[in-house]
Amino acid sequence: MRDSVGNVLRDGDTVTVIKDLRVKGSSSVVKVGTKVRGIRLVDGDHDIDCKIPGIGQMGLKSLFVKKVAD
Repeated sequence: MRDSVGNVLRDGDTVTVIKDLRVKGSSSVVKVGTKVRGIRLVDGDHDIDCKIPGIGQMGLKSLFVKKVAD
């Protein structure tokens, strides 16, 4: 699985969000630059399961994230 710029993603990686994302069923928004630690890769419509600070458990698509260099 790859992020928006082609970096290979693995379980446990840290990524940042590259686009404001509205949370379905809520008025909350995940802002650009939000850092998400300890992602888990899954199969399905949303490639990534993660816990976003201030929002909680959420599914993201890999095309909206960029891997943070270690």
